[in-house]
Amino acid sequence: MAVKTDFDQLDALLIRAALGAKARRFHIEVLDACESTSTRLLDLAQAGAPSGSVVVCERQTAGRGRRGRAWLSAPGASLTFSLLKRFAPGARPLAGLSLAVGAAVAHALEDMGATGIGLKWPNDILVADAKLGGILVETITERGAQLAVIGIGLNVRLPKELAATIPAETADLLSAMPAVPSRNLILARLLARLDTALSAFVRAGFAGCVEAWLARHAYAGRAVRILADGVPPVEGCCHGVDADGALLLETGTGIRRILSGEVSLRKA
Repeated sequence: MAVKTDFDQLDALLIRAALGAKARRFHIEVLDACESTSTRLLDLAQAGAPSGSVVVCERQTAGRGRRGRAWLSAPGASLTFSLLKRFAPGARPLAGLSLAVGAAVAHALEDMGATGIGLKWPNDILVADAKLGGILVETITERGAQLAVIGIGLNVRLPKELAATIPAETADLLSAMPAVPSRNLILARLLARLDTALSAFVRAGFAGCVEAWLARHAYAGRAVRILADGVPPVEGCCHGVDADGALLLETGTGIRRILSGEVSLRKA
């Protein structure tokens, strides 16, 4: 007997149906719970999982973001998944990949009716300066070829009690669109757009989508502070990004390139 829930359950068959002809490009695993979709997919990748493998989970027990931060989720409240992309030996460096993914996610959400979507360098998805979601890209080199596990978390319908436990200002899709589709459809649309964006990234790198990212740059022209462990903060004005995804920060001594690494961007 099926267990009744008060939210739309994730279902691999429904996701594949919504993908249509693109379904053959993905291998989808749906889990009720796991430590982390990216941890699970990294293990599968090292065991030989093909490019296009996807792990989506209802509840992560140890979900993670950049700089060791935890990613909180609750059944039905969010969409957390990871996608494996294998790059051929000799492929261009993966600089700017997380930004290209961010632009693709924003594009997919806008196609579904979301408004006010912004991107914060290097990996946050915003609605009116509040965090809607995040991206964590982890890479491995195997026998001269690179692979990337792309982890994405989005708030869909965030309960007040969960939002209250998150220190940063948060948003959900319910606040960004008039009607929120099923999470199965959202995931299918995201995967389809990511498939297109990653194919473009293979051909042209981040340079091919710089303009798409800049069009959604939430901090353009704003004063910010860059924080990194072990070094003094750097303050300046967000000038944009360059073709390899580095942030261009206008300081008192000129334009400075900030590479993502383990840094954090905050309002000044």
